[in-house]
Amino acid sequence: MKRIAVLTSGGDAPGMNAAIRSVVRVGIYHGLEVIGIRRGYEGLLEGDFVEMTRSSVSDILQRGGTILQTARSPEFQENGGPEKAARILQDRGIDSLIVIGGDGSFKGAKLLNDLGIPTIGVPGTIDNDLGYTDYTIGFYTAIETVMEAVGKLRDTSSSHGRMFVVEVMGRNCGDIALYAGVISGAENVIVPEVDYDMAEICRSVIQGQERGKNHHIILLSEGVTDANAFTKELSECSGYPARLAVIGHLQRGGSPTAFDRLLATQMGAKAVELLIHGKSGVAVGIRGNKLHCMEIDEAIGVRDRLNMNLYELAEILAK
Repeated sequence: MKRIAVLTSGGDAPGMNAAIRSVVRVGIYHGLEVIGIRRGYEGLLEGDFVEMTRSSVSDILQRGGTILQTARSPEFQENGGPEKAARILQDRGIDSLIVIGGDGSFKGAKLLNDLGIPTIGVPGTIDNDLGYTDYTIGFYTAIETVMEAVGKLRDTSSSHGRMFVVEVMGRNCGDIALYAGVISGAENVIVPEVDYDMAEICRSVIQGQERGKNHHIILLSEGVTDANAFTKELSECSGYPARLAVIGHLQRGGSPTAFDRLLATQMGAKAVELLIHGKSGVAVGIRGNKLHCMEIDEAIGVRDRLNMNLYELAEILAK
């Protein structure tokens, strides 16, 4: 193996740059030529390649987003897309590929691996929705961003004596809402994995007001329901004014936390080492603070489970 490539795909996540940097520098250390593919699978199909050097990844460890950029690629998902991509990689003399992204990106990596391109997946997504790994790159930075936003909203919530419903990202995974809710002291956490009871939420709001509480923060995961309809129903049911705050794509940006920088650096290095030792078709993950790897198709199939112990603790702390 002499020439490897790396791309980032799907939604950007803080720490992707740290993973790219690690792949490039560890690869060069082992005598490999490293090629960056811009704009994910779309750039791969268009041949948008760039040779990476140690200096090309200087001063990116602390930067959010991805210097290689990312994009959705409908063409790659169409008939013949993966085959075309594999031919391009082979024509460019690329021996193997490292894909940094979420479950959709991993599915593309699996297709390429099956077509003879040795491929490794590195989990980069703020949603933390890949069940084979405890944490994904970008998750902890996202919940830090939510925590900071909730702290500011609590100030204005207290000043006006009203509730705030804070919608956060996560698709069908409630981890951002749950973890951010616990560390920011939210009164309610609403996640897709657990049915909510509007009457019970309203009772907690009313009881809080009767105790003299002048604020109430509810974290709502985007995969649960329409946030505007939820906020309106909450106001009508409780009799207290509620406002909706959608943090949105702010959760994807910003300088990665120390945890995400370390996790991304270790995972990037592990991906290169796996390829050097002839391993491919696997995804790198972390379990119990130790890196591990799993076949990509198995990793995609592992059901993501909400941390129910943490969910129950969130309910206890909010009472």
